[in-house]
Amino acid sequence: MQSGIVTRFAPSPTGWLHPGHALSAGIAALHARAAGGRFLLRIEDIDTTRCRPEYSDAILADLAWLGLHWEQPVRRQSQHFAAYATALDDLKQRGLLYPCFCTRRQIQAEIAAAGGAPHGFDGALYPGTCRGLAGSARQDRIAAGGNYALRLDMAAACRQVAGWPLRWQDGTAGPQAVTADLLLAGFGDVVLARKDIPASYHLCVTHDDALQGITLVTRGQDLFPATHLHRLLQALFGWPVPAYAHHRLLADESGERLAKRRGAASLRDLRMAGASPAAVWRQVGLDPADMEKMAESVSRETPRERS
Repeated sequence: MQSGIVTRFAPSPTGWLHPGHALSAGIAALHARAAGGRFLLRIEDIDTTRCRPEYSDAILADLAWLGLHWEQPVRRQSQHFAAYATALDDLKQRGLLYPCFCTRRQIQAEIAAAGGAPHGFDGALYPGTCRGLAGSARQDRIAAGGNYALRLDMAAACRQVAGWPLRWQDGTAGPQAVTADLLLAGFGDVVLARKDIPASYHLCVTHDDALQGITLVTRGQDLFPATHLHRLLQALFGWPVPAYAHHRLLADESGERLAKRRGAASLRDLRMAGASPAAVWRQVGLDPADMEKMAESVSRETPRERS
């Protein structure tokens, strides 16, 4: 009765969900339902310094209020740090990770002293200060208790991948080709783990999409560039490559993208103020009738049919 399509909604509980999250969740659920597939919910709570239980609880309440249904159990990334550590150890054993002892201030000072640095997708690229440290120097600094992050040696990682360019498919932009030059210029030696965050978003999301058999990743257009990096990680680990659908981003009255950090109106506030789910679906551009039909059809299924 089910096709092979598996979608997911994977929010981080670092704040209240806003209508942009409803759009992402709704699109993923509709894709799965239209194909008779599966819709999963994953809580990406790797940032233990910012994630809070009340935000996780609100995610479940908001999505249920909207009429969405998902399979159980919900995967919570904070319960799986050991799995991410295993993936990091694999990269380390292959000589693709190195410890970086630079603070953000030190990196900024080095860039300023050099008169600037190339810019990638997320800003100035790391200048590679710690890449050339001798193994003994690294071990001494680690033994002394110094804080450090783990960076991917991008050039070395690209050398271990065959079959360039790497390819992935976007539902709107079409076929994409990833080259080593694009990765070096766009990301440089990205951080894959920190002291306060044992594994990065990039590693965890790619790992979990493979583990959970996700076949279609629906997410905002702001994450389009990151998919190039995720494609590299898939190649390094031999993970399957899902299809992608990067959707439009919602904006407020001033034209600014809806975001938690800008205080966008939350689904929780709308729910508590008596707004209807239909009003939210209309706001984000989804047909309330389609969402209601989907909710009704799923609610009629038995747990066995949804398992």
